[in-house]
Amino acid sequence: MVTIALSIMFALLAAASNALGTVLQRRAALTVPASRSLRLGLIRDLVHTPVWFGGMLGVVFAALFQALALATGSLAAVQPIFILELPLALVIGGMVFHVGLSRKAWLCVVCIVAGLALVLLSLAPTGGREQVPGIWWLPALAVTGGIGAALVLTGLRRPAGLMRAASLAAAAAIGNAVTAALVKSAMNILSAQGAVAFFTAWQTYGFAAVGAFSLFLLGVAMQGGPLIGSQPALTLGDASVSFCLGVTLYGEQPRAGFWLVPALMGLGVLLYGILGLSHTRCLAQCLDPSRDESDAMGQPATARG
Repeated sequence: MVTIALSIMFALLAAASNALGTVLQRRAALTVPASRSLRLGLIRDLVHTPVWFGGMLGVVFAALFQALALATGSLAAVQPIFILELPLALVIGGMVFHVGLSRKAWLCVVCIVAGLALVLLSLAPTGGREQVPGIWWLPALAVTGGIGAALVLTGLRRPAGLMRAASLAAAAAIGNAVTAALVKSAMNILSAQGAVAFFTAWQTYGFAAVGAFSLFLLGVAMQGGPLIGSQPALTLGDASVSFCLGVTLYGEQPRAGFWLVPALMGLGVLLYGILGLSHTRCLAQCLDPSRDESDAMGQPATARG
């Protein structure tokens, strides 16, 4: 029980840190002249912005907390908790950008928290192996990589809009899930064999490469269409693929039978909360205040400067 509580606590801290880091980085970006948005001067201006450093610290601590959560808990239980990053970013963004949250937004936040809690309490994944046999990674990476590549190609072939954003965000979500699975494996190597084994393990460089590419894909997705396309695909895709990898790769066992009934009910409430929140102007203004409201809700971002 203590281990489970620790993993949940670290996962919550990671979600909160990443939400704070995201909001602070967006706040810092607003202080940079628009004419430098695509120039090297952007990096120089951001480095001299204290808020940007705060955002980077949030991202760094989020990565550390995530690694600790995955080291102490199951992939299928820990990774879905990061869904809470979405409502946390809304609340933090509302305070930073002075955006008032509507009743609908608060209702959606409650639905996300309650739905996620019901799903995890119902399925309660337990057990599983600490390390994945090397040969098992091959089919897992082949399947996830193939699906991710197909989504990227689909997104790039579509014009800027809903489908482009959703396809690219879904690919980024798969990458995030694979990154988490590799982080869990690398953390087990660190705890069992030490730092030398950790820095010589392929999983360490694997999660760094996949994580960086996923972050790049997410940026392209956010620029390629509205939040109502990218945000649900990213949030639900990461949790769903992580859950599947936890069950198939790590052998984690969720409860079945009667417990599927409340789990499905919780999933319905969770879906309502995420989809509803993604349609609110509050979220658009908190996560991308540089856009006009019409752009954030229904049109892709346009280049400025």
